[in-house]
Amino acid sequence: MEQLIDPFARAISYLRVSVTDRCDFRCVYCMSENMQFLPKKELLTLEELDRLCSTFIGLGVRKLRITGGEPLVRRGIMTFFEGMKRHLDSGALHELTLTTNGSQLAKYADALYAAGVRRINVSLDTLDEAKFAEITRWGRLPQVLAGVEAALAAGLKVKINTVALKDFNEDELLTLIEWCASRQMDLTFIEVMPMGDIGNENRLGQYWPLRDLRATLAEHYTLINIPLNTGGPARYVQLGETGQRVGFITPLTHNFCESCNRVRITCTGEIYTCLGQEGHSDLRGPLRASSDDTVLEDAIRAAIALKPKGHDFDYSRDRLDGQMTRHMSHTGG
Repeated sequence: MEQLIDPFARAISYLRVSVTDRCDFRCVYCMSENMQFLPKKELLTLEELDRLCSTFIGLGVRKLRITGGEPLVRRGIMTFFEGMKRHLDSGALHELTLTTNGSQLAKYADALYAAGVRRINVSLDTLDEAKFAEITRWGRLPQVLAGVEAALAAGLKVKINTVALKDFNEDELLTLIEWCASRQMDLTFIEVMPMGDIGNENRLGQYWPLRDLRATLAEHYTLINIPLNTGGPARYVQLGETGQRVGFITPLTHNFCESCNRVRITCTGEIYTCLGQEGHSDLRGPLRASSDDTVLEDAIRAAIALKPKGHDFDYSRDRLDGQMTRHMSHTGG
């Protein structure tokens, strides 16, 4: 089939799919403590998720990332991963991976490896147990650390994703880097993004620009820019003294849209062709309207034709310009 190409001549080869909006944490920059989650009947079934992802793979998607919420809290989720393995075995899909908070990894790490997953991202913002409980509200750090160790023992390559939060984890910059280096794990820092109502939390107060983080890092290490491309928006440096790779995802201080190769599917079957725009299209309707995949393929192509050039997140002038009303847990991380 003809590959998916957006209006700006960018090939779409990377699909991120949220399999649930539910999570066993309530991170303060992601959602409010008393979240109202979607009725389960609105979510795509695991069979529908398989068919939808398989259709995208047929249209040229080569990397599939499973997200949430927390994807591993979805009942029966391993049957979905096991089903996707056939595309890895055929060579149609080059990588199957997921982003997780790590809480369920001790239970699922071996099964994920058996299903063909080789690389995962674990979201972890602090190594301080009290601060971890504070920022996740419901999470327990020892459970996550045990999950990380289980993933490494299972043979999974683990990358840690850390949201840079002013006056919260600034003092842990070197600690996090040294902890990751001791386990041969890469580390990526992410600027906090203005998405969804988070209750009484102040995003402007949370915002720590990565240019400042990088400047601090440069005081302790030699930063060597490297052309590493893992299919996502991160830009990487190598630490000259250790050889470790550190990534930066900067949707606010540096727009990375010119090379965007990805789209996101929500757990209810909506396609968002830009994380930082509200525009979306419905794929659940076409998916359920006909068993003929042509209907679904046409809907996918129509959605890709609407992909914008870029997003407009902006914290300048002390405003939340470009703030999204939906939560990250709905779109998928």
